[in-house]
This record gives sequence, structure tokens and C-alpha cells, in this order.
Amino acid sequence: MSEHQTYANKSYPVKANIAQNAHINNEQYLALYKQSIEKPEIFWAEQAESFLDWHQPWDKVMDYDYLKGDIKWFEGGKLNVSVNCLDRHLAKQGDQVALIWEGDDPANDKKMTYRELHSEVCRFANVLKAQGIKKGDRVCIYLP
Repeated sequence: MSEHQTYANKSYPVKANIAQNAHINNEQYLALYKQSIEKPEIFWAEQAESFLDWHQPWDKVMDYDYLKGDIKWFEGGKLNVSVNCLDRHLAKQGDQVALIWEGDDPANDKKMTYRELHSEVCRFANVLKAQGIKKGDRVCIYLP
């Protein structure tokens, strides 16, 4: 392949077993992609409503000035990362693997279920509270 040829307009067949378990098919993907380009505010509002739990709904989906590089998303909306990443999965998927850690040696790994990870997150939240950290404080966590 020449160094200037791109893959942008190529498509590759999907194995049947993978396609069977996909959340959407190719036609649905193309329709979503088209909507994301032609009506981005509607597209992103639908995605945000479908896949995230909001504590407070947004006032405006997007506000942007590409020339200034100034882009704002979901102004006025409020989310809780822990709720969206962990809490809402506990009832149905609590015993399923949520996190897989693998060390430099692939034999050195650890798997945590949603329930185990939630427990660790709660423990660490209590550590932060014990240190006097309050809502709105900024915290930097160094992970060597």
C-alpha cells in the first residue's frame, strides 16, 4: 500500500459471531454517524440521555467557537462519575468483572467485580474525608 493511501473509505467484513453480539448493525451505525454530522446537538443529547444518569439536566448541549478553540458541552448539567461508572451497575452486574489490571508480567493480574471496586472506591472516599477533603476541593492522586 502506498504511503498516501488511506483506509477512510474502506470497510472490512465483520465476523458473524461478533456481528451477532453487536449493539448496532452497520445500517444503524451509518444512520447514527449521519445524524452526528448533520444534527450534532440532537445526536449528542440522545446519547447523553441514553447512556448517562444525570443529577441535573443540561441547559445547552454544546456551545462552540472552532476558531477560538472554545467548546463547552452540556452546560448546566451535573453528573456523578461514580454513579455512572459503578453504582448503576451494582444491582444487575455487581458480580461481573468491572476492572482487569495486568502487570508487566501477564501472569501478574487482578480482576475486580463492580461490587469489589465499589467497595474500594467507598473506602478511598472515606480516606479522603478523614483527611478533611470536602466537596469542591481539588485532589491530585499520583500513581507511579
